[in-house]
Amino acid sequence: MSLEKLRAALRSLKRYEQPYYVPTLWHKGTLGIEAVEPARYYLSIIESILDMPKAACIGEETNNTGSNAEHLSRGEWSRLAVVYNLFVRTATAFDHNQNRQLDLETPNTLRETGTFLKAIALLPYIKNLGANTVHLLPITAIGSDGNKGNLGSPYAIKNPYKLDERLSEPILGLTVEEEFRAFVEAAHRLGIRVVVEFVFRTAAKDSDWIKEHPEWFYWIKSHIQDRPQGAFDEERYGNPIFTAEELSQILEKVERHDFHNLPEPHAVYRSFFTEVPQTVELRDGRYIGRTKSGVECRIPGAFADWPPQDTQPPWNDVTYLKLYTHPHYNYIAYNTVRMYEANLAKPEYINQPLWEKIIGIIPYYQDAFDIDGVMIDMGHALPTLLKQSMVAAAREKNPNFAFWDENFAATAKSRIEGYNAVIGSMPFVAHEIRNLTKMLAEWAKDGVAIPSFATAESHNTPRAAARFGGGAAGRAFSKFIFGLSAVLPAIPFIHNGAEICEYYPINTGLGFSSDELQHFPSHRLPLFSAFAFDWERANEQVPLNDFIAKVMSVRQRYRDVLTNHSAGSMAVLSDGLSPVVVLTRQVGKTKLLYVGNANVEAREQIKIPLSTSRAVLEDLFSGKVLNVEANLLSVELAAGESALFEIS
Repeated sequence: MSLEKLRAALRSLKRYEQPYYVPTLWHKGTLGIEAVEPARYYLSIIESILDMPKAACIGEETNNTGSNAEHLSRGEWSRLAVVYNLFVRTATAFDHNQNRQLDLETPNTLRETGTFLKAIALLPYIKNLGANTVHLLPITAIGSDGNKGNLGSPYAIKNPYKLDERLSEPILGLTVEEEFRAFVEAAHRLGIRVVVEFVFRTAAKDSDWIKEHPEWFYWIKSHIQDRPQGAFDEERYGNPIFTAEELSQILEKVERHDFHNLPEPHAVYRSFFTEVPQTVELRDGRYIGRTKSGVECRIPGAFADWPPQDTQPPWNDVTYLKLYTHPHYNYIAYNTVRMYEANLAKPEYINQPLWEKIIGIIPYYQDAFDIDGVMIDMGHALPTLLKQSMVAAAREKNPNFAFWDENFAATAKSRIEGYNAVIGSMPFVAHEIRNLTKMLAEWAKDGVAIPSFATAESHNTPRAAARFGGGAAGRAFSKFIFGLSAVLPAIPFIHNGAEICEYYPINTGLGFSSDELQHFPSHRLPLFSAFAFDWERANEQVPLNDFIAKVMSVRQRYRDVLTNHSAGSMAVLSDGLSPVVVLTRQVGKTKLLYVGNANVEAREQIKIPLSTSRAVLEDLFSGKVLNVEANLLSVELAAGESALFEIS
């Protein structure tokens, strides 16, 4: 057992002579820091996990209510998930020696950046929040060519079959694979499932595959320069430039799902691309090829491929994989890497060895690490046949394996493709009461085609605690969202750091203004550089841990009602004009009333007419008891506060 190997390695470590500090929130639930002897500290947590009887993971246990007896197959346990989104490198980083910086190199000591060892130590903390599933951002080996920051993006994958060595603790003498196995084993002992995010459409520009399989990549002439931000020079490489008429035709055809003879990039752009080089060498950290005719070529950066008029410059650290080999379509554009041209996407043009390598990734992680599911980055942009093959291969090994899609639209299409959950649109509407109410009303009317994440933030968006000016208002908004997320027909999603009101974004990918982009330069973002959350002071706010744990325990108590996604199981009683959200959840005879104050600065009061014989109602979140007078329930809520009542 890898967890026992880890225990043995910790036992063999020499006693630390230098002070080593950890946040007390990790193990005591209070703010502050504490000096510990690190080997003993981590050893005690691992031994406590090993001493516990193994808990059942969701989908393995039998529901105590007797209904919906569960051994949920084909990944459908996802609808019961409460997710903690863990970016290991950042979430478990800490200034352990208190020298006011994160040391990247720590010879003969434990790392200050995040590791699997520290992630194991964080698992009881995660479980105490009420989470039963951990979603890991990519943990694979990271490339170097074009990287931003001092660590690089986990999405610039050098080799999907290898793990990021920086997530290991070299002093332990174990491989990073053994330490990740120990993490999954510890999670499973605690009843926590593990879902890992993967990228299958792109690779690092210095991917290990380039030297061995140059035919799996696109190549352009090495003298072609990249196009700067906002420029429209067609003599430089970037997203292909189309005329207004061409763009109109592209958008119209894609809207009709007509992928025959899609408008192609201009000839000048197509001329950038070369045949597959005969020789490839690594030169100053970059792969350079030479074709049969002697043309020197390089790996081009990927870019935002949709919509086609996007003017972002090429990304420096990743490139697109060449999924099809039709000689005419030897270029990167919307019609070759996303909205696949019908003349290209034919069986005879499939880059079969590459597809087989991609299809084998998930089964490898199932066999080697026993993971429970995957989140597929940009899964909706992969060829349907490739996705079907990936799903079939994974579920042949484990019929209960889950597939999640980084898709902002929660539609039946994802369900048909084999997915169990999607990100959905809530992170983009949660801070606007009218749009939030509109989304909830649509769920109530139509039901939920596929579960999405109930959250106001992800690693790509602004932090919830940074909304409305941050501070107390940001905390109030975060609290409102956590209360609401507990009662929705969706998957509560705790983005690491949200519980301690972390305001600094992981990445600025979506929903940031130009001023915010300047305030958060990319090279300083946690997605690219070393960063630690404010575990010691929680950004000068009261942590939301206890509140989250409470509302998630209530969700578990009423799980049959609150995880029901059918039309009619939810009714929205508020109109979006008031900052107070009112809705009911009902299955059978059990009916719940939720009231939430989205006003992040002031108290709100509302009177709700009820048809109930009860004279008093208890708020299941706070324990407060309210009187029902003349069939009216008067509820007063502080900024960001939520209440839930059983009114059956």
